[in-house]
Amino acid sequence: MSIEKFTPNWMTEEHEMIYDSALKMFQSWDLKDEQWRKNGMIDRDAWEEAGEMGFLCAAIPSEYGGGGGDFGHEAALIYAQTEANQSGFGGMVHSGIVAPYILAHGTEEQKQAWLPKMATGEYIGAIAMTEPGTGSDLQNIKTYAVKDGDDYIINGSKTFITNGQHANLILLACKTDREKGAQGVSLIIVETDNVEGFERGRNLDKIGLTSQDTSELFFSNVRVPQTNLLGTVEGMGFIQMMQELPRERLIIALSGVGSMKLAINLTLDYIKGREAFGKPIWKFQNTRFKMAECYADYLAASTMCDAAVDAMLDGKLSVPHASLIKYWVTEKQCEVIDECVQLFGGYGYMTEYPIARLYADARVQKIYGGTNEIMKELASRFM
Repeated sequence: MSIEKFTPNWMTEEHEMIYDSALKMFQSWDLKDEQWRKNGMIDRDAWEEAGEMGFLCAAIPSEYGGGGGDFGHEAALIYAQTEANQSGFGGMVHSGIVAPYILAHGTEEQKQAWLPKMATGEYIGAIAMTEPGTGSDLQNIKTYAVKDGDDYIINGSKTFITNGQHANLILLACKTDREKGAQGVSLIIVETDNVEGFERGRNLDKIGLTSQDTSELFFSNVRVPQTNLLGTVEGMGFIQMMQELPRERLIIALSGVGSMKLAINLTLDYIKGREAFGKPIWKFQNTRFKMAECYADYLAASTMCDAAVDAMLDGKLSVPHASLIKYWVTEKQCEVIDECVQLFGGYGYMTEYPIARLYADARVQKIYGGTNEIMKELASRFM
């Protein structure tokens, strides 16, 4: 049993093809999923498979090793991954966030050096913004870089970093001028295979996303060449982040839509087969009404996100719109999945059931990428 397929206007035949083939790959990982959750991360082999299939950097131009697609290709991959319930794969960060930063703001030499390796999976990317004492307040980060000859020397720490255990290319937010606020922030690339003083902390134990490595990172006199500054001008990091964060927030919302769809389909299968008081749970009016409400929320969220994808493809997705979409969709995601867990009854609370993992995974959606409280604050400034 499944809800009616909803094909957005932006999805071309090519987008559908990448969605279908990616969905098959992600679903084939089910056999490894339990071990990955025990390990706290997926295998690097999975990254290499995704690279071989063309699912890394699909929206990066072919001259830099990418698939030559557009944001619609990334959106199709996000839907495929979330509908397959493979939350451990950090491709949304790697391909959807880190690579576009380099493409949009990097020099030609930086693009040629890093993007082809990211497209194959030789390099796995992470973006390091959050610090132990600094979450959404990015202008007050403490990690800093000082010039020494032709190099930067970096000191500081980061936490909650997706892909932190695997990453060998880290887009690091740091202060290149500690006397300034936002104007002192720069983004510097750290290639972890080539530096001393870099240390990965523990792989953090989370409520959900248990197969996704999320780490603490430490930088102690890490020396990188000044050519690793993203772009050519110091102090542009905050502006670069503000320009790219709408994309990140839309990616979070898209993953919420995919998870809602999976939760509804899993629940429909369950309630049409599970009996109580001599008849399927589906036969109770309250059950049907609850599922209709969930479906309405899913349709509203998917329609909102697909309009945002159209805006992204046209280069018109604004900060307030992306903020409100991220806030509203992730709130609805948590509400819908909670209703689905309730209809599963006690089985919905058992981690062997995918619906329980969806429930645990959903909660952080309202936190990362900027908390939903910050999203409303940002949007209100444009009203």
